[in-house]
Amino acid sequence: MSNDTNVDDTPDDTASEGSEEDPTERQDDTWSDVDETHGSTGSEESDDWEDVGGGPVSDGPADDFGSDANGATTDTDTDIDGTDGVGETVDDLGSTVEVDPGVEVDEENAEDDLLGGLKIDSTGDIEVPDRLVDQVIGQDEARDIIIKAAKQRRHVMMIGSPGTGKSMLAKAMSQLLPKEDLQDVLVYHNPDDGNEPKVRTVPAGKGEQIIDAHKEEARKRNQMRSILMWIIIAIVIAYALLVAGNILLGILAAGIIWLIFRYTSRGTDAMVPNMIVNNGDQRVAPFEDATGAHAGALLGDVRHDPFQSGGMETPSHDRVEPGSIHQANKGVLFVDEMNTLDIRTQQKLMTAIQEGEFAITGQSERSSGAMVQTEPVPCDFVMVAAGNLDAMENMHPALRSRIKGYGYEVYMEDTIEDTPEMRRKYARFVAQEVERDGRLPDFDREAVEEVLLEAKRRSGRKNHLTLHFRSLGGLVRVAGDIARAEDRDHTTRADVLQAKERSRSIEQQLADDYIERRKDYELQVNEGGVEGRVNGLAVMGEDSGIMLPVMAEIAPAQGPGQVIATGQLKEMAEESVQNVSAIIKKFSDVNLSEKDVHIQFVQAGQQGVDGDSASITVATAVISALEDIPVDQSVAMTGSLSVRGDVLPVGGVTHKIEAAAKAGCTKVIIPKANEQDVMIEDEYKEMIEIIPCDNISEVLEVALMGEPEKDSLLDRLKSITGSAFEGQVSPGSSASGSNPSPQ
Repeated sequence: MSNDTNVDDTPDDTASEGSEEDPTERQDDTWSDVDETHGSTGSEESDDWEDVGGGPVSDGPADDFGSDANGATTDTDTDIDGTDGVGETVDDLGSTVEVDPGVEVDEENAEDDLLGGLKIDSTGDIEVPDRLVDQVIGQDEARDIIIKAAKQRRHVMMIGSPGTGKSMLAKAMSQLLPKEDLQDVLVYHNPDDGNEPKVRTVPAGKGEQIIDAHKEEARKRNQMRSILMWIIIAIVIAYALLVAGNILLGILAAGIIWLIFRYTSRGTDAMVPNMIVNNGDQRVAPFEDATGAHAGALLGDVRHDPFQSGGMETPSHDRVEPGSIHQANKGVLFVDEMNTLDIRTQQKLMTAIQEGEFAITGQSERSSGAMVQTEPVPCDFVMVAAGNLDAMENMHPALRSRIKGYGYEVYMEDTIEDTPEMRRKYARFVAQEVERDGRLPDFDREAVEEVLLEAKRRSGRKNHLTLHFRSLGGLVRVAGDIARAEDRDHTTRADVLQAKERSRSIEQQLADDYIERRKDYELQVNEGGVEGRVNGLAVMGEDSGIMLPVMAEIAPAQGPGQVIATGQLKEMAEESVQNVSAIIKKFSDVNLSEKDVHIQFVQAGQQGVDGDSASITVATAVISALEDIPVDQSVAMTGSLSVRGDVLPVGGVTHKIEAAAKAGCTKVIIPKANEQDVMIEDEYKEMIEIIPCDNISEVLEVALMGEPEKDSLLDRLKSITGSAFEGQVSPGSSASGSNPSPQ
């Protein structure tokens, strides 16, 4: 580090000179070579600061590459991790799983092996990459965009389900940004206008030297003033004793002199600048998580000062507090759930993005800080905005336009295709979680295989793996905690199975509790035949199956006939009831204009029923009530229904089937299109028979009892319910998502 510095840089020169020069004049000289608009140093200082952390902050010529929307440049001679040479491609990043020497990958059996042919005894054999970007699994498109955005300093908006790696990608981006141009930001007292502090930007690490220099100078000034003060006091007291002969008068005069010196010394202390952004110890580009931040924390604030007069006030520049946008200068600002930000805050954030600088002022209109407004403070950050799908609805359109205009938008995938390579990466994911936690025993091979099976099961799709790594990581940590509590060297498959039971969601615990209570009060029927009653199936949350009976009754209408459904039905559930009505009106011999059809979702709860996965349940219950044909109570069912009578796919079939098995049912009807999505636990396979169906005729053939009446009904139905989707598989999933209501 260079020692050839001016007075603002180190205390060396001031110490040798012992000058009593006024600090205000000294400060004014400093400002002569500072670019007050952008905080970059002039030609005289840049020579002194060449080798100070991060290099000079000067407007020198750019290298042979373009600049971003804010004028920031990126060196093409430096790759994405800041080393010289050719940058890595996307395919190179995390594409292989490194293992310790001597561990092999069996490529021949990789397709059939649960770990993709990875020959390991435990996760201790797997090498975890150092960089976060290499640890990202599954989100190839998002990772590609993050790498490109880091290289070109572009903004990114990531939309997707919680736990899919948005914050991890944002942190990875901060590691990829160049760190050579990090800066410290100082706020100085403005002698011309105390309510408009001056802002100065210097290379990272230089700020502490400047602060130390000013403190040393202030200390020397205070020391000289103290010596002068005591000399004057001694002279006054001596004069009072020897000449005036009045000691009280001397003491009074000495007290007045002391107060005068104390009052005027505050001006000297006010000359010490306030460093609001300190990147001296920063080794990578800053990463600021501003999720849920209020306006002051995000945009900066000025503290209120109750002592605003009488010489007791705190100088305005000392009350300035930086916001996340300023601390993220030359780095990454991450804001999750963008729609939770106040609309005015979003507007100001939009200004900061466009201008690359934003003045700090008091955010409270009634505070004395509202009188203070600094010069513009640099905030040249890369913004990574994130959220769920609903985040786009309440996001300021102009802010989204700026992100899209100067960057990328990416949707985070929920699942990924199950391949041998991905299985190997999932084994590495377990190793990453163990290493990141630092307290968990390594997972043995069978334990890793069980985690992988759970990843398949949670995907809800055949031949796919879930990308909801946060919840999967929770399972890994719970299993590791179980093994650690027993002081074992490795986590076993039994620990993972026990962890699956312990880490059940609140919805699953409620569902299990509902099932047990219904057994106690005999509200659950799983044998015999009952007219107008069907065991429907639903999911609560994302992974909690529950049996939800539906009852139907036909009654004479007092006026025009209508369909009355109760059970806190949401909009989609009400529409599914209307679709069922179309089927019933078409085949039934009963004049429904003179009948009321009552449909009850038994024990739906306060949350109500959302989604259309109970359509075939409602149709079966109503048809059974109309035709006086009993329904087999050992059968449970789930499926959507078209107005033509086709059974359409729904979500959560695996959890619904398991709920039916827990409730004691022996058969379950599901849409044929969902047959490939069934991945139930081994313990349930022998307990229940899964019957896929294409249309309502097939559903009724399985569910209804009583041969003559049933056969006559099916003959009528088959003539009017031809499949409009024959040979097609609808990709829709009406019960996916995080809604806690039964679906």
